[in-house]
Amino acid sequence: MRLQLEEFIHIPVLRDEVIDALLVQPGGRYIDCTVGQGGHASAILEHSSPGGQLLGIDLDPQAIAQAKERLLPYGKAAFLINNDYKNLEDICSTLDFQPVHGILFDLGLSSFQLANTSRGFSFRFDAPLDMRFNPAQELTAATIVNTFSEQELVAIIANYGEERRSRRIARSIVASRPINTTLELAAVVQRAVGIRGRIHPATKTFQALRIAVNQELEHLKVALEQTVHLLGFGGRLVAISYHSLEDRLVKEYLNRESRDCICPPRTPVCVCGHKATLRLIDKKPIVPSPAEIEANPRSRSAKMRVAERI
Repeated sequence: MRLQLEEFIHIPVLRDEVIDALLVQPGGRYIDCTVGQGGHASAILEHSSPGGQLLGIDLDPQAIAQAKERLLPYGKAAFLINNDYKNLEDICSTLDFQPVHGILFDLGLSSFQLANTSRGFSFRFDAPLDMRFNPAQELTAATIVNTFSEQELVAIIANYGEERRSRRIARSIVASRPINTTLELAAVVQRAVGIRGRIHPATKTFQALRIAVNQELEHLKVALEQTVHLLGFGGRLVAISYHSLEDRLVKEYLNRESRDCICPPRTPVCVCGHKATLRLIDKKPIVPSPAEIEANPRSRSAKMRVAERI
């Protein structure tokens, strides 16, 4: 299914706050590790003109195609790469794109991916259980749902979905195999746990499967570790997360890299030799304003954390 770009153009979450946090300046070089449709990227290029450059990375080839169309007016100032941000240092080395003034992660699922009825990210449409950001990879949600053991499913749903009813859901999935579509899976989960509140009971299970399929948390951890090697002194790292698992990873990384010593608390003398590489700009995350949440309800769970290379 081909989705038209104009159907999904929107102001990205925390757009102005991202520009401020990155300290975007004319002639600066920036990396958008999750370029998506290019919303943040276009704002960065606009504010870094003249002379600014942006490297946009995305694992989804459809997202790269959409971003390329949106960023066409910026010509050679935009470099777009269909790759995984876990390979951040290798990408920058190949393109000789370092050091940089700022790095942005806007994590999670885009509106474009969610609205694509063939990708299987949402149970609003009946679609194959796919959920891959990269359609070239072998592992799909269908493979996990139909071949993983009950205990493996429990771990995925509990750890990645933070779902306390994971055992009941996993047992129901195994008993209902084969499950081939999103609506079939949503119905299985609903039968297992019933309906309570306004949030669909399958929401956390779908999140868990998507994270597992794309190894999102593992790849984010790897990518974050590389950022300090690419940022010039005074460069900014900005990360927007949409659920507690992502935010916890970002928070832990920033807290660790902003301290000289990371030895266990009761260690009498520092033996780690660790030196701080980042300075926290705000101890608490930046969140959307009430006006932005009203205009874009999907932004309500966003949390942005910012640090500066020292």
